[in-house]
Formats: sequence, structure tokens, C-alpha cells
Amino acid sequence: MGKAVQRNRAKRLLREAIRPLIPNITRGWDVLLIARHPLAGASCQEAQAALVTMLKRSHLLEESYDA
Repeated sequence: MGKAVQRNRAKRLLREAIRPLIPNITRGWDVLLIARHPLAGASCQEAQAALVTMLKRSHLLEESYDA
């Protein structure tokens, strides 16, 4: 992911993007997020949209969730 500053920004970005989604993630699962290079230039909204897509594809987002 790069130098420490970029890695820390990616961690903060992922943390903030997933925070509002946590109550809607199916219970009983651990989710591991791995930051890749495109995340470095992404906004929080773009990161959250990608997380929603990923969680829906893996059927970990509750049915009642609407973004």
C-alpha cells in the first residue's frame, strides 16, 4: 500500500466507510478488509459504495439495507 502515511490514510478511510454499515452486517461473521492501491485516491463515499457492493455480493449485508 505504500509508506506509513498512505497506509494509515487507507485504514482511516476503510474504518470510516464501514462504520455505518456495521449494524447491517449479518451477525456471526468476521470481515477482513485488505487495502489495495486504488483506495489511496478514493473518497469515503467511493470506498463505502465498494464495501456495500462487496458485502451484497457475499450476502453479508442484511436484506433490509438500502443505500
